[in-house]
Amino acid sequence: MQWGLILVIAALAVAFGSGSADEWGQRAPYRIHTLFSVECQNYFDWQTVGLMHSFKKSRQPGPITRLLSCTEEEMKSYRGMDLAPTFRVPSWSRHPKTGDWYPAINKPVGVLHWLQHSEDAKNVDWVVILDADQIIRGPIIPWELGAERGRPFAAHYGYLVGCDNMLVRLHTKHPELCDKVGGLLAMHIDDLRVLAPLWLSKTEDVRQDTAHWSTNLTGDVYGKGWISEMYGYSFGAAEAGLKHKINDDLMIYPGYVPREGVEPILMHYGLPFSIGNWSFTKLDHHEDNIVYDCNRLFPEPPYPREVKMMEPDQYKRRGLLLSLECMNTLNEGLILRHAENGCPKPKWSKYLSFLKSKTFMELTKPKLLAPGSVNILPDQHQHQHQQPPPVDEFKGPYPKIHTLFSTECTTYFDWQTVGFMHSFRLSGQPGNITRLLSCTDEDLKKYKGHDLAPTHYVPSMSRHPLTGDWYPAINKPAAVVHWLHHTNIDAEYIVILDADMILRGPITPWEYKAARGRPVSTPYDYLIGCDNDLAKLHTRNPEACDKVGGVIIMHIDDLRKFAMYWLLKTQEVRADKEHYAKELTGDIYESGWISEMYGYSFGAAELNLRHIINKEILIYPGYVPEPGVDYRVFHYGLEFKVGNWSFDKANWRNTDMINKCWSKFPDPPTPSEVHETDNDLRQRDLLSIECGQKLNEALLLHHKRRNCPEPGSESESKEESISLGSRKVGKLETKQAKGSDETTEETTSEGRFSRLKMWVIAVWVISGVGFMVVMLLVCSTRKVRARGKGYRNKRRTTSSYSKPGFE
Repeated sequence: MQWGLILVIAALAVAFGSGSADEWGQRAPYRIHTLFSVECQNYFDWQTVGLMHSFKKSRQPGPITRLLSCTEEEMKSYRGMDLAPTFRVPSWSRHPKTGDWYPAINKPVGVLHWLQHSEDAKNVDWVVILDADQIIRGPIIPWELGAERGRPFAAHYGYLVGCDNMLVRLHTKHPELCDKVGGLLAMHIDDLRVLAPLWLSKTEDVRQDTAHWSTNLTGDVYGKGWISEMYGYSFGAAEAGLKHKINDDLMIYPGYVPREGVEPILMHYGLPFSIGNWSFTKLDHHEDNIVYDCNRLFPEPPYPREVKMMEPDQYKRRGLLLSLECMNTLNEGLILRHAENGCPKPKWSKYLSFLKSKTFMELTKPKLLAPGSVNILPDQHQHQHQQPPPVDEFKGPYPKIHTLFSTECTTYFDWQTVGFMHSFRLSGQPGNITRLLSCTDEDLKKYKGHDLAPTHYVPSMSRHPLTGDWYPAINKPAAVVHWLHHTNIDAEYIVILDADMILRGPITPWEYKAARGRPVSTPYDYLIGCDNDLAKLHTRNPEACDKVGGVIIMHIDDLRKFAMYWLLKTQEVRADKEHYAKELTGDIYESGWISEMYGYSFGAAELNLRHIINKEILIYPGYVPEPGVDYRVFHYGLEFKVGNWSFDKANWRNTDMINKCWSKFPDPPTPSEVHETDNDLRQRDLLSIECGQKLNEALLLHHKRRNCPEPGSESESKEESISLGSRKVGKLETKQAKGSDETTEETTSEGRFSRLKMWVIAVWVISGVGFMVVMLLVCSTRKVRARGKGYRNKRRTTSSYSKPGFE
């Protein structure tokens, strides 16, 4: 009987053991090595436990290595060295040269270090690269997936839109080879050796290219450059000449529905997922000590039979069952890990019983690929109909762009700046941006908005230094001239906008066909002076006068020649008061206020700079849009309305929307409240609502960045009451200053005011206590004195009777 039992055990060992070692490892025609990258954190430790457990369950062939990025200081307290076969690599979370904090760069750093310093890298043919937040469901065999030398296999990352736009042209000479891939990578070791250093260098390039982090260019919803490493891989592979075989159904995110007939071999739980009322988000467990807390598991999900009851659709139900499998595999790995840690045996529970059951074992047995079942996507670039660059100048990589806008040191321009910068970040506008900030020295001392935008400071010409004329609009050309003469500019094209604009999309010279000697602008038809005697008075080439403004796209060489003309012609038109009339200028105020606009048009005419005039770039909110036009800029220089709601920027000239927490404009109506019958009016109102919403959205984010207290909180009430108190003191000082020479010192900070108030209270309390003590002493002293006086009188009386004639 005993021998029979031994034979059965031996047979089982061969049957189950050979699947991992003999069947895949020793009998595989090539050597495979699996890599994944982590850091010295609890967050990565529980992910490591899950991945390692699934690696064993799936019978993935060959060894696996965890690339562990840790500083020496972190290693002193790190507890998880035995969680996986580990190869220590340098930590580049803080870049050794730039100081940039970007932990994701550790992945290419780790791979490159492993290739250069590990003995294992010398004894391998194929490498599979995974992420820690994954669960392997079946063997990942590169050649079964279709990988070849020079043709790696990878999962599809469709959100890497930078492979289809200007981003790829900025970062690789072979944009046609850029593949939107990641997550699951399988390649020949020779390809990896060529790719790894390029993967790292391109990651550094993209990470440093902060001007192109916007969501429209990268697909990164945060717009923070967090997926620079993913682009580093795609751009590096393109540089190495590697085209991938791409699949979009073998790796799946829990919560997604798998394709019919496809059995995913890898689950990537990078996104939140839920089943009924149960949900899981890995970010909720960023500091979780769960690997080292004995017998603690993640919240148990529903059971398979419950899922079958709650979801009648067989395809959705299959997706939910995959989510169950992901969570249960993580918890099963934790149970085994706790046992290895020497934890006491956990108490029996229904859930633990399920994880040890044959049902669960059957559900999670290794998933093997059927021959010919791998679906390879067609070449992305063969099926894209990209429009050729509009002018010959853009046949090569796209030129660099720099965007400018001009403001002054006032809160009026500050809230416009906040709105402008918010929209710039979302628009996908390429290149860097600079705010030209015109301030007097006195204004600059009091100015609080230095951090609202990248800024170039210029002297204010609001009050003309020679004529004394008050004309702040002249600061725009004056600031451009100053910027050109005081900065090193590496951009080829300059885009000039106004602060009271909201960007809706990128404004590029290649899209709008700008060229050297041929700037692009938008129509300003009210500049009628280009068609009458005003142009003849102020330019030698009146026929070259274009009625343009608002948006300007100009080659840097043209701008260098033109900027001074712009400034000089502005001064010239401003001084020509005899021709301010509405009939000549189109200025309804007849005050010369649009002299700067004519200065631009007349200055360009002097150089015969003729513009490409495009009416599809800019729209004023409140105007009816042309059907099908994708306007890139809102210019809210005029009042606009939707129903009873309206917005006029001039009404907010003296309101501090920036420094008072949670200030915002009146909310516009919802889209459901706009015209339903007239489509033109509906589209007009929807654009107006969008503009108003963007301004309030920008203000909300600004106040959050300022760490404003939550609305209605005690700290906000305190801040508001102190602010009111300060304003009252300020008014009192003003009255006193008018009536006498006496002055009072104004409270300058919340902390100082609070300390003063506490000091007064303390003095009051001490005075009260002191008064009570003194009164008690006085009362007690009077009693003692009264008693002593009576005694002395008694003695004195007695003496007089005994000794008469004493006095």
